[in-house]
Amino acid sequence: MTEKNAAEGKAVKPAANKSPRRRAREFALQGLYQWRIGGNDEAAIEAHLHDVSGFDKADREFFLGLLRGVLAQRETLQEQLQPNLDRPFSELSPIEACVLLAGAFELANFPQTPYRVIINEAIELTKGYGGTDGHKFVNGVLDKLAARLRPVEVEAKRAARNNPNTPPR
Repeated sequence: MTEKNAAEGKAVKPAANKSPRRRAREFALQGLYQWRIGGNDEAAIEAHLHDVSGFDKADREFFLGLLRGVLAQRETLQEQLQPNLDRPFSELSPIEACVLLAGAFELANFPQTPYRVIINEAIELTKGYGGTDGHKFVNGVLDKLAARLRPVEVEAKRAARNNPNTPPR
């Protein structure tokens, strides 16, 4: 789903080798895009995506938690993201905005998922569906947010990278 494809209402068609969580993130991105661009509400988004090919291979519970959580916390998430942005949130491309909201939600609400995994997933979504260099922007913003939301985890990762005697994880 490029922005053009999303705007035309074309569904995400996940590749066969993607994990159920990756698929759930892709469908959540599509739903958030429908909300941001089309003004669709949660119920309409869920009803539409439930019928899309490949949805049965996504982690439905994770998808619902991500979509509903982002929509419920969108104002708080935007406030958390804004200090790391170089322009108002409203001026971001729809894909970057939706990926950042989802990434911020995961960073804040899924402490069991390593922050690097969340950021890498956001980067991959942006590479697949966003603008040419949008993934670099998303990486920078979420990296700064992770340092604020998960300072102990981020510092431990940095310390491990800087210490050559630390065994790899």
